[in-house]
Amino acid sequence: MADFGGSDLEAFRADARAWLEANFPKSLRGDAEALQALAMSPAEPTGDWAVWKERMGARGWGTPAWPAAYGGGGLSPAEARVLQQEMAAIGAVNPIGGMGVGMFGPTLLEYGTEEQKKKWVPDIVTGKVRWCQGFSEPGAGSDLASLQTRAEDKGDHFLVNGSKIWTSGAQYADMIFCLVRTDTTKKHEGISFVVFEMHQPGVEVRPILLIAGNSPFCETFITDVKVPKENLIGPLNGGWSVAKRLLQHERSGMNGSRGAAGGKPVALGVVAKKYVGEDEQGRLADSDLRTRIVMNEIDQKALQQTVRRAALEAKGNSGPSAATSIMKNANMKVAQDRAELTLEFMGHQGLGWAGEDFTEEERTAVRSWLSGKAGSIYGGSNEVQNNIISKRILGLPDLTQSH
Repeated sequence: MADFGGSDLEAFRADARAWLEANFPKSLRGDAEALQALAMSPAEPTGDWAVWKERMGARGWGTPAWPAAYGGGGLSPAEARVLQQEMAAIGAVNPIGGMGVGMFGPTLLEYGTEEQKKKWVPDIVTGKVRWCQGFSEPGAGSDLASLQTRAEDKGDHFLVNGSKIWTSGAQYADMIFCLVRTDTTKKHEGISFVVFEMHQPGVEVRPILLIAGNSPFCETFITDVKVPKENLIGPLNGGWSVAKRLLQHERSGMNGSRGAAGGKPVALGVVAKKYVGEDEQGRLADSDLRTRIVMNEIDQKALQQTVRRAALEAKGNSGPSAATSIMKNANMKVAQDRAELTLEFMGHQGLGWAGEDFTEEERTAVRSWLSGKAGSIYGGSNEVQNNIISKRILGLPDLTQSH
């Protein structure tokens, strides 16, 4: 691609627009909601969606601001924003995402060795390899640092034994980034960060059926799994710092836009008119509902702008920021409010679970509403985030400590 050096944005815009016009399949245009669903689906891409994924990966624009040396787009922040604008204009959605892009990849770029980056980043950039996260355990959820999955030093490798729970997408993943205990005499300082293959003897995955009828989370059992020493990310017993940075990336990504660089959901007000109707001025007939929908959309926009600002500010920071705890809680509130509003204006049609009496949109709304309840828990519960905010941002005393 041409090297614009971040100085000639209009030339880059023209280049990006021309490339998108030539490479974004025409069959995918016009339905951003359907493309969002494809981007989030665990199914292997087929047809024109597979073609689009291959083209975006080869161009590096699935991860536009990542270094070109590892297959990323190598764009400046300003160029990446222009690309996002041009994708939105044509209705294109980023087909490359997941935990490799949103969580592990950015962490690896910061903490990994040159050999590790060359080994794993290119397959993240192209979406070839899927990743999952091995953090929580049956006895280590909110207090993650009490984890007990053990990695014993066996010379040229670690021997890992233990179990993880709530492992999102483990049944589809090729690789896992995992916290393990390498020192039993210390808590936080005895944890290391390793990665290993999921498709090997000793790794067993059991999907967990949730109330919404799907199984995005799994139990993962690890028995005598050999992990090469070169798969240690960061220093031995320094995994807690690596994990905190990764969680920062995760919480920053919980802003309602993960998985899509272009396109946006249909506005709630547009959907609501189908159920509530319009007044004589063409507005949503229920003025109170109209106000609450607009307030939710304002909150969503404010959140997205805050996430963008925090991401830019984080580039100058040397360590993880506690501000992501605020954004995580704020995003969950905005998303849950949106789901509640959707069911409200759907009325009795928002109670459908199955059957021809309900549309696919209505059934999805109910299941999304139920799934969204877990958002206050995963990625660090609201209560844990509030503790972080109170201590690390507001400077309030820790009332759990004895005096």
